[in-house]
Amino acid sequence: MVAAPRHHRVLLENEHVRVLDTRIAPGDTVPLHTHCWPAVHQVMNWSDFVRRDEHGAVQVDTRGKPAVAVGTALWSGPLGPHTLENVGPAGLHVVSVELKG
Repeated sequence: MVAAPRHHRVLLENEHVRVLDTRIAPGDTVPLHTHCWPAVHQVMNWSDFVRRDEHGAVQVDTRGKPAVAVGTALWSGPLGPHTLENVGPAGLHVVSVELKG
């Protein structure tokens, strides 16, 4: 939350979970940050994005791939240092439930 507070808002946090509301406007880039815990991500609104590691190397580029449907739940393990750039025409909105410990 320290590295990217403009894009992540904590909805709930306790010793078991942290629920994050993430919103990234078109053309915006989330600064370098990490996610320490695995998480379930609920897609509230989709837009193409590019995720880069701390050296700027592309890890994920969703352009040219099928869009993820609104309402889809996705799983992710912990994520090391990365940035995320919204390269699509819409806002990217995801609610994540990070599972601690």
